[in-house]
Amino acid sequence: MNISCFDELLAAARQQAEPQRLLFVFVSVELPDDCTPEQRTAFEAGSGGALTPLACLDKSPEELDTFEALCAESRQYMPHWTLVFAAALSGTKGRPLRSEDAEAPLNKMVEMIKSGITGTLIPFNTSGTAVTLNA
Repeated sequence: MNISCFDELLAAARQQAEPQRLLFVFVSVELPDDCTPEQRTAFEAGSGGALTPLACLDKSPEELDTFEALCAESRQYMPHWTLVFAAALSGTKGRPLRSEDAEAPLNKMVEMIKSGITGTLIPFNTSGTAVTLNA
């Protein structure tokens, strides 16, 4: 499935046979202190940088109306995020997962992002558009 925007993720989650729990890790993109001049130039041109996880959140698709609502809620607690990584967990036998069930997977997502292993996650920019990260 090709997800190009947050609304498509939300629609896909709502269409699944099993109830879904959506997982989000909000990050900032920063320039490391020990960067090279070339890295600084690339960063200033809009590419490169290091991903720094800021906060995690989990919601059922029914708890989300729009990307704008997610942004408004998140900006109350962390006003300076740059990207939000998303993933989904399926419930079983028609039973949705609880927020407590999302804690370990969210921690794993944070570790993946810190390690630069983000291929199974969908990053969205502040407009709700899925973006491709350069390796």
